[in-house]
Amino acid sequence: MRVLSGIQPSGKLHLGNYFGMMKPALELQERGEAFLFIANYHALTTVHDAAALRAATWDVALDFLACGLDPDRTALYRQSDVPEVCELAWLLSVVTPMGLLERCHSYKDKLAKGVPASHGLFAYPVLMAADILAVQADVVPVGRDQKQHVEVTRDIAMKFNREFGEVFRIPEPMIREEAAVIPGLDGQKMSKSYGNTIELFGDPAETRRRIMRIVTDSRPVEEPKDPERCNVFALYRLLATDEEREAMAARYRAGGLGYATVKQALADKLAAWFAPMRRRREELAARPDQVEAILRRGAERARAIARATLAAARRAVGLE
Repeated sequence: MRVLSGIQPSGKLHLGNYFGMMKPALELQERGEAFLFIANYHALTTVHDAAALRAATWDVALDFLACGLDPDRTALYRQSDVPEVCELAWLLSVVTPMGLLERCHSYKDKLAKGVPASHGLFAYPVLMAADILAVQADVVPVGRDQKQHVEVTRDIAMKFNREFGEVFRIPEPMIREEAAVIPGLDGQKMSKSYGNTIELFGDPAETRRRIMRIVTDSRPVEEPKDPERCNVFALYRLLATDEEREAMAARYRAGGLGYATVKQALADKLAAWFAPMRRRREELAARPDQVEAILRRGAERARAIARATLAAARRAVGLE
């Protein structure tokens, strides 16, 4: 089974990224041939600062390696180091119906959030299809809200195969088991666009200060509280053992527990959880040549497949 995942380098990775995408992707290393790309071409639809894009791309590589990505099991690479995907995207675009792209939720959502309309934003699903089809992925892990991207890829691949002959495997979406929506500091879904995130490897003192600002209700210390309705507990439960989670929930219901106490417990848990990863990240950051070699090796693994895929597609359409 060949598995492909990707993530945009559009800012510092945070707890929502870790539990929503990173941890599940890392667990898939044990189940098949894994490819994970840093989607810096895709990031250009919103990031127009060259230095910021380079830095964010590097940060994503460090974060994944620090969090447990094994480069012997997972090919980690920059999207831009596999240029075959861009030519393949053009070949796919000639069979992609406009109506298919016009129906894509992500385009409409980004326009609604004020992202300027561009061809890159509109054609984003075609480039994503090229990412998937270039390496002939069998499955693509996605959240339920991203399932449409894989469905679009399937539609494009099947249309190409009908028009020009069997070139592409038809990928299947692997719907990730969603943790409950991971709340940010304000109770909304944790997202860089809302500015409500808790960074994985941010400054420890600043991280603790941000945790202490998590929005809660105004119930006094002595009053019993419902842990299932508390943003702080929603984060604490991700890091705690079953026993710790049950004990904290019991304290909520019994009364006499202040939110500041839970926030401190959350900050301690977070620091302990990521401490070994933080040390690993610092070690990797001090050895940039090693990280660069990992990215280059991952790109070569991906390109070996992408070259063969592109050559087959070029022959099919008559370019060779």
